[in-house]
Parts: sequence; structure tokens; C-alpha cells
Amino acid sequence: MSVDCLAQDNTILIVDDTPTNLQVLFDLLSEQGYRVAIAKNGETALQRLQISQPNLILLDVMMPGIDGFETCQRLKANPDTSKIPVIFMTALSDSVDKVKGLRLGAVDYITKPIQHEEVLARIQVHLELRHATRIVEQRTEELNQALESLKQAQQHLVQGEKMSALGQLVAGIAHEINNPVNFIHGNLTYVKEYTQDLLEFVQLYQKNYPHPVEEIQARAKNLELEFLQEDLLKMLGSMEIGSERIRQLVLSLRNFSRLDESEFKAVDIHAGMNSTLVILQHRLKAKSNFPAIQVIKDYAQLPEVECYPSQLNQVFMNILSNAIDALEESNITTPTITIRTSVIDTDWVRVSIADNGVGIPESICSQLFNPFFTTKPVGKGTGLGLSISYQIITEKHNGKIECRSTVGQGTEFVVQIPLQQIMAHIA
Repeated sequence: MSVDCLAQDNTILIVDDTPTNLQVLFDLLSEQGYRVAIAKNGETALQRLQISQPNLILLDVMMPGIDGFETCQRLKANPDTSKIPVIFMTALSDSVDKVKGLRLGAVDYITKPIQHEEVLARIQVHLELRHATRIVEQRTEELNQALESLKQAQQHLVQGEKMSALGQLVAGIAHEINNPVNFIHGNLTYVKEYTQDLLEFVQLYQKNYPHPVEEIQARAKNLELEFLQEDLLKMLGSMEIGSERIRQLVLSLRNFSRLDESEFKAVDIHAGMNSTLVILQHRLKAKSNFPAIQVIKDYAQLPEVECYPSQLNQVFMNILSNAIDALEESNITTPTITIRTSVIDTDWVRVSIADNGVGIPESICSQLFNPFFTTKPVGKGTGLGLSISYQIITEKHNGKIECRSTVGQGTEFVVQIPLQQIMAHIA
């Protein structure tokens, strides 16, 4: 509804059982350009309000049937009419009655006999207030819609962050799978040739069994049969190692994503951490301009922890990725990530992930978990990774996550979650 529409229809309903009062008010308000409707009692007023609603109601207190107080009470109890301002008209001067009316929801009182200037002034004030209130309500609705749009945009960005994490996941897996797959593929050609040669030799051997003829002896010599048999076993062993490596990578992927175990359950969080490290292995290796990142694991003996495994692994992924980013941007000769786990007070598990990078100023530490806050260059981070991690730990697991950092020494993220969760609190 536009502001013009709010102001164009100033209709006033007069409720009074005295015809003289109705006529006086009707003439006075009509001369001022107001649209005026009348009702001779409370029942008639309530019926009229079901058809059309005025911008303001002048309501007599003393009326037959239901009096003004009860009429006002019914108006305020109905959501459709509760916001219409009501001004009581009464000859009563008792302050108790005035307080009662105001408590029932009236906005003002007019004392009889009515003073024309006073009535017009009070009506104008409350109509303007009514219009201003409706404008505020309209603006509030618009702001709520804008907020909802912002939330939807944030959800899209969150999904984008998840897709970014998935991209890192796919890149890591592709890199790790590439070597064993190429190894197997490169050896398959030789296996095929060796197998074919062996089959031909066996056929010749069977043809001339039990006494090998010179042809078989010559063939065996040309093939270097003993070497072929020995080398074939070695290659098959290498292929087995490569295939086992692929199997372990696939298991690590499944353990990280937990696509078939997305529900709440008790798990070994060390397995999730190790799987995340496997996925990030390609980023931990040495590069042409940067040494390998050493990972130190100081794992305590932990019981299984009740959690959402895939979401907890996502937290580990975000923290470890940020640690690697920080180390890569530093000039440290021995970059190190230290992971420590422990049980606190028998009821909580504590996971610490620390790097020995350049550290983060205290003023930035306090903002790291805010949505959209990032210290990374434009296009490299959305500022949602740690915000999502904070929500996962605090809202989904009733836990705590904090950042501790000393400039020049490094940064530590500490995650604490209960060993056992109360499901009603994490819905």
C-alpha cells in the first residue's frame, strides 16, 4: 500500500446513542472534509466494522446494551480491528473510568459537552499518528522482505562455499588418484603382453608334453621364462598396491563426506580428521617455492563422539584449509600444523588445530566468525567458511569454537563439543 493510499480516506465512525450528539459531530466532521459513518449502539458498530473499517472511532461510554468499554474490548480482541484508534466520549470526569478505558486500548478521551476545536485537534493528531503508524508498518514489511531476500542471498553464498569446499575435495581426490591410476594403466600393457606370451608358451608346452622339444626350449629361452614369471608377480604386486591405494582414497572420501551417514551418530573423530588430511594431502606436499607442511598428530585416547560426522569433517576442512593458506603466505622454513585431541572433565572432547604461521592480530580474531568477514584477497574467499563452522559447532553440537593467536608465532583454533548430545537441543 502506498503512502498516498494511506492518507486519501479519513473515515471516522461515530458510536453514540444520542441523536443530538450524532448530528452535531456528523455536521462538524463533514464540514472539515471527513467521511463520517454512524452507529447508535455497540452491536451496530461491531456489525458495521465487519463490512468496512474506519480510520478512527469516536465511541460513547454510556450506551444501552453493550457499553463503550465492552465495545472497545471486543474491538481490540479482534485482529482485524485491534489497530483502529478509539477515542472515548464521556461526561464522566472520574479518573478511574479514564484509566479503565485507556487500559482497554483507547488512545484518548473527549469529555462532554464537546468542544469543537478540541475534538478536531484530537482527531487530527490521532489520524496523523494512525497514518504514520501504517507507514512504519509498511516500511517494516518492506525491510522484512529485504531481510528475507538477504537471507536467501546468504544461503546461496553458503551453498557456494559448500561447492567451493567440494571443489577442493574433488581436486585433492583427483590429484591423489591420478598417480596410482596411471601406474596401473601403464603396467596393464606389459601384463597383457606377458600373459599372451605365457599362454602361447603353455600351449606349445601342452602340445609337446611330456618331453619338451627344441622349439619349446628355444621359445622359453627367447622369452626369458624365469625372468618373465618373476617380473609378472612383481607387477601384479605393484598393481595390487596401486588398487589398494585407490580403495583407501575412496574410503577416505566416503568417511569425509559421510553421504550415507548424514544422521546424528557416534563416530571416531580421529578417522574423520585423518580422512580430511588425506584429501588435503596434495596441499601439504612440497612445491617449487614452498617446503612440505609437516603435520604433527597428538591424539589422545578418545571414545566415540556423538555428532553429525559430515558437518564436523567440514569444520576440520575449513580450519585446516585456512591453516594451509596462512602457512603458504608466510616465509617459514619449517611450516607445521599440530593437531591435538583430549577429553575434558570426562564429558567434553577438545580438538586443537594450530599452525606456526605469522599469526593474526587480536582485533581480527574477534571478527573471524562473522559472516562475510575475510582477510583473503578478493575472489579467494567468501568469508563464510568459519562462520559456517561456528554455526555447526555452536548450534548443531552445543559446543564452542575459538581462535587464539599471537602475531609472529602462529594461530590455534580450539573446538570443544560434548561427548554425548541431548537430541532435543540440537534439532
